[in-house]
Amino acid sequence: MSGVTVITGGAGYIGAATTEELLKSGRKVRVLDVLLHGQDHIAESLEQQGAEIIRGDIRDGEARRSALEGAEELVHLAAIVGDPACALDPKESNEVNVEGSQALVADAKAAGIKRLVFASTCSNYGRMADPTVPITEEGELRPVSLYAEQKVGIEKAMLHGDFNGMKPTCLRFATVYGVAPRMRFDLTVNEFTRDLWADKELEVFGEQFWRPYVHVRDAARAVRTALDAPQDVDRDHRHAEAAQHHDRQRHDDHRVRVAQRGSY
Repeated sequence: MSGVTVITGGAGYIGAATTEELLKSGRKVRVLDVLLHGQDHIAESLEQQGAEIIRGDIRDGEARRSALEGAEELVHLAAIVGDPACALDPKESNEVNVEGSQALVADAKAAGIKRLVFASTCSNYGRMADPTVPITEEGELRPVSLYAEQKVGIEKAMLHGDFNGMKPTCLRFATVYGVAPRMRFDLTVNEFTRDLWADKELEVFGEQFWRPYVHVRDAARAVRTALDAPQDVDRDHRHAEAAQHHDRQRHDDHRVRVAQRGSY
């Protein structure tokens, strides 16, 4: 590929793993990340592996246009993630997750981006009418959190808008777990593993509840799969397929029963 692949949030939890995955695929990778959590060491490591790093906010028009210059593909991961963080400052979360995403997509269209992958969430399904029945991409969306509502809104805009030939794919990621350069310990499996390692007592609520999980490296491979998919794949059928494929491949469709400790 002669052009550049841009990854917003490319030094984050999923982002750093995705940057490494796409670099291994032979792509030229450019990261746009505000490094909110002090990931300067991660950015330096990604630079050493061959990535170009632009420290900037997706709300900054100049930073967006600079990142998109000469690019062919865009992976949009940057966001204020999860309902607790969004509920803490709904105004800022709307500025980043909704307005920032809308501006980024508009700039990508103007820049002639050919492929767009958007990180969405399986929280979009919300409270399922029958949680015992497996759900597909065509399942009803019933978001119950501000974060999921924002993701649903952007999905709809991406999948039903006119993008002048740009192919959007929305990946509804399951709850992510696993070791990555930028660790998160607010995610269930990671939190439980840390506490057990520290010999803490593990308190489990609702042991009969279950939720889907995907390893962070599988999430990164799902992004690569979506980018590598044939251009003529029906875009309205692509908005969860790659992420689900990798989750099934690793876990053989096994449902891991764990504690449900609040919303996604």
